[in-house]
Amino acid sequence: MERLVGKAAPDFAMNTVSGDGQDFGAVKLSDYRGKWLVFFFYPLDFTFVCPTEITALSDAADQFKALDTEILGVSVDSEHSHKAWINTPKESNGLGKLNFPLASDITKQVARDYGVLIEEEGIALRGLFIIDPEGELKYQVVNHNDVGRSVEETLRVLQALQSGGLCPMNWKPGDKNL
Repeated sequence: MERLVGKAAPDFAMNTVSGDGQDFGAVKLSDYRGKWLVFFFYPLDFTFVCPTEITALSDAADQFKALDTEILGVSVDSEHSHKAWINTPKESNGLGKLNFPLASDITKQVARDYGVLIEEEGIALRGLFIIDPEGELKYQVVNHNDVGRSVEETLRVLQALQSGGLCPMNWKPGDKNL
């Protein structure tokens, strides 16, 4: 697979549903020019690990917004499935309202372009990407679908990238750069 980090992020255009589960829309990578973007893939709607990640990112949306960062979640499900999942109560394995949209990669092309598609299963791995305001992909982490990601680590890496310097291991906001 070709390296993505340090290059222009692969372009995309997808249908979305708003975080409140009411409105359909569309999104392109260029919509995020001038802002940071946390762009993450998850395997499927109505699964078990996914809602823990999606709702944790939604709960932290104000922290990301304070860092001039937008969040966009995506799976290979349709925007109609996303809408149904958002409008399903949490106690019934739903998401409830979110503070960011969910995008539909129904063709699986975006997951393929970002190197996270499991072709034989037709679903995405848990891939998380940070894209800078100029559209350069600065960070990626891809892990097995059995393991959820860390909001705190995503925030830490975002802040390190925004610090503009060299950040040693375990760097935290307020620490000196090298």
